[in-house]
Amino acid sequence: MSTDWLGSLVSINCGVTLGVYQGAVSCVDHASQTISLRQPYRNGVRCPVPEVTFSAMDIMELKFQDIQNTVKRSSEQGSATEPSFISAGAHGQSNRATNDSAHSSSAPITILRRVPAGSSNSRGAAHATQRRNGLRSAGARGQVRSKDDECFGDGTDEDLDTDFDFEGNLALFDKAAVFSQIDGTSGHSNKVQHQSAQAEQRPQSYRHDQNILEGKPIIYRQITVPLHGGKEYCTDSGLVVPCIPFKLHKRLLEAAEHWGLSVKRRLETIGVCSSQMALSLLGGPNRLNPKNIHQKPIVVLLCGPHSQGAQGVSCGRHLANHEVEVILFLPSFVKMDESVTREVSLYSRTSGVQVASVSELPASPVDLVINCLGSHENPQLREQSWYQSAADWANRNRAPVLSIDPPVSERTVEAKWTLSLGLPLPLAGNESKLYLCDIGIPKLVYQEVGISYHSPFGCKFVIPLHPVQ
Repeated sequence: MSTDWLGSLVSINCGVTLGVYQGAVSCVDHASQTISLRQPYRNGVRCPVPEVTFSAMDIMELKFQDIQNTVKRSSEQGSATEPSFISAGAHGQSNRATNDSAHSSSAPITILRRVPAGSSNSRGAAHATQRRNGLRSAGARGQVRSKDDECFGDGTDEDLDTDFDFEGNLALFDKAAVFSQIDGTSGHSNKVQHQSAQAEQRPQSYRHDQNILEGKPIIYRQITVPLHGGKEYCTDSGLVVPCIPFKLHKRLLEAAEHWGLSVKRRLETIGVCSSQMALSLLGGPNRLNPKNIHQKPIVVLLCGPHSQGAQGVSCGRHLANHEVEVILFLPSFVKMDESVTREVSLYSRTSGVQVASVSELPASPVDLVINCLGSHENPQLREQSWYQSAADWANRNRAPVLSIDPPVSERTVEAKWTLSLGLPLPLAGNESKLYLCDIGIPKLVYQEVGISYHSPFGCKFVIPLHPVQ
């Protein structure tokens, strides 16, 4: 009957260690209880040998692939059961076999159980095999195996009698290739050169703040003046901003007024920009919000009866419109400039307070003092008593001072910040931090007075300036 199964396609499961084999039956030996497969596949991979022989005790499960032919042959013989060669020990536990990698020739191999002769482990292995077979048969009858056998009994004795194939494993190690890499041979150097060439061909990477478009080199000195004031400053981006003398500054304002930038429009621009800077110095949204109405900032404006004083009054009007408590000091016993009168009239429509005496100013420190006492046209004002009293009060109040467009020789009030208009003036001994305000003078107006001008303001109307060392 063994010849009836020759040529049948079968699948033999030999456990996790040996794997699953598929192939055609080439030989069935009842005496030795073995079966041979030709052109076998192990775990889906073609075996390097033409034939493999299995012992019945290594086979855990045997399946026929060509079911129709198998059933036909079995029915002709009057039996539909398994072949007789696997009747004894067909479900034995798989043990690792010797599968030497050196046996890669075409000669067939036999997978059999190897137990050294006279080994003390043979009796224990046989007992373990019988015990496992008994457990499997008991499990087939529906009985539950013990917890120890489930956790530790299955597969613990499989690898105890397996010899490691040192020669086969060493044959897989290519010493020449490894030492050639260590010694840095020509192949290694060629690989390094190839990698360096690829790195050169790879496009350059850029940071998030770098421009990927190629452009002209940056010119940092974009403003040139016919009359230099003797000092130079630079912006945060590195653009150079030179100082100009007051005579050139006056000619610039006259040219701008000729083209429509009147004093009224200029005062409004200066008032908006200076008030915005003052709001930032006071704390911005952290200080001015609906939830902080009990801590409104207090600002004192010290203004004179001239155009510089009118700039301070315009700034105070915008601050009062933003819910800042503004106190305006302006002497009433001196002749007022026409621009000051207009600004005071508009300021009176706000919630701001106006005083004419220094004694009416707060004795306690305030949040900010804005100084607009000095005049470019009339420097003798600083010798008058009201001027000196107001300056002394500002210096004693211990509040930070912001000076808007101070005269060149202004040293009476110690300011922490100074705001210049258009282009800075060479302030004598100025130790305060300098800021520059864009008052809206067009570029061609600068050119009329001989100034080559490119705006250094960027996206802002007030920028800080740093002295050039």
